[in-house]
Amino acid sequence: MASPLIPIFLSLTLVFAIPQPSLAQASVTEVAAGDTPWRSPTDEPRVGPASGSLVIVGGALRDGAIIDRFLELAGGPDAPIVVIPTAEGGATYNESYAGLRQFRARGATRLRVLHTTDRGEADSEEFIRALREARGVWFSGGRQWRLADAYLGTRVEAELWALLGRGGVIGGTSAGASIQGSYLVRGDTRTNTIMMGDHEVGFGFLKNTAIDQHLLRRNRQFDLVEVLEAHPDLLGIGLDENTAIVVQGDEVEVIGASYVAIYDRSGEWDPRRPFFLLAPGERLDLRSRKPIRPGRREVATPAGESH
Repeated sequence: MASPLIPIFLSLTLVFAIPQPSLAQASVTEVAAGDTPWRSPTDEPRVGPASGSLVIVGGALRDGAIIDRFLELAGGPDAPIVVIPTAEGGATYNESYAGLRQFRARGATRLRVLHTTDRGEADSEEFIRALREARGVWFSGGRQWRLADAYLGTRVEAELWALLGRGGVIGGTSAGASIQGSYLVRGDTRTNTIMMGDHEVGFGFLKNTAIDQHLLRRNRQFDLVEVLEAHPDLLGIGLDENTAIVVQGDEVEVIGASYVAIYDRSGEWDPRRPFFLLAPGERLDLRSRKPIRPGRREVATPAGESH
């Protein structure tokens, strides 16, 4: 059952519908739409990947348009896609894996399931062959430390970077979102309520970041604060359910149904207002850490009521 605080918190976020500073960080400086581009095409990204794309989802994915964007970035529904369900914790998976349904429902035709908990197998030529042919890789939800244990520092990780290098896309939901940051939140093997646990290293596709998920639905909007207090150089990104960020270089776009929270201690830090929110259609410059709000629109609350 959703926390009774969530509708109250979401109702407060409706201040975005009127022209005033962000609810969570009134001192933030915004970049107006149409201003100077975020970066020169010749500049190397400081946070995002130098090439390729990321689709990072806050869990409970229901919006088919998010899958559509992932497939589009991979090259279309006929592009070869690898789905990695390792975070779920099952012993084996095959092509009847239920997680493929959402991709098939959006027209995907070339799907391959890849899973192991054996790091030796993750380093084998046979195992990584599918990754070399892929245009997109998707990480399912579960526990993110399982992905770290199985693949971090193996040839699988090297092939993921190679995929981005040739312009492919990496996506993931819930645990598959958090693993894409450099600092791994909720990586403790005992419980997912520990923010800084026994696994603290992610793949780092987004450098110097910590990514949380299920943000508003599970009343987690203040959980990243302790991480930023311990590691003030990090950029915190919290995604609500059925909501995603699409990352290309240092450019972020919010898509889906709800909000993304941004936590930044590089400027003035007010512990009472530790984050600001981005709605669908709004953007973030990862280099300057400033939001870009080309327009404002109403979004539905998790309960389904429109405001």
